[in-house]
Amino acid sequence: MLNQQTRRDPQPAISVQIDESLKDLIPGFLENRKKDVEKIRLALEQADFSVIQTLGHRMKGDGGGYGFDGIGEIGAALELAAARRDCESIHRQLAKLADYLDRIHITYVS
Repeated sequence: MLNQQTRRDPQPAISVQIDESLKDLIPGFLENRKKDVEKIRLALEQADFSVIQTLGHRMKGDGGGYGFDGIGEIGAALELAAARRDCESIHRQLAKLADYLDRIHITYVS
């Protein structure tokens, strides 16, 4: 049993407002980003920086296009880290991406 000092409070949700016209596309987009987390993990294990760079580049472009600036920023950092073969930075960005996807809360606006 965890005592009061060792229990961690959950992190707050990351609120994102998305245009309602994208509502049907968002679940698939986010599911694909979750798949990207696994693809990046595997690519990192295999030192396949080309795959990581490509996925980061796509996230950089697509994130903002769908209204997820956080995904775009993480994608840009992944692309750069892969180009530099910086495994430590890739691990950090991968953790940020997984956390972002776990905490996101979407509000659709018209």
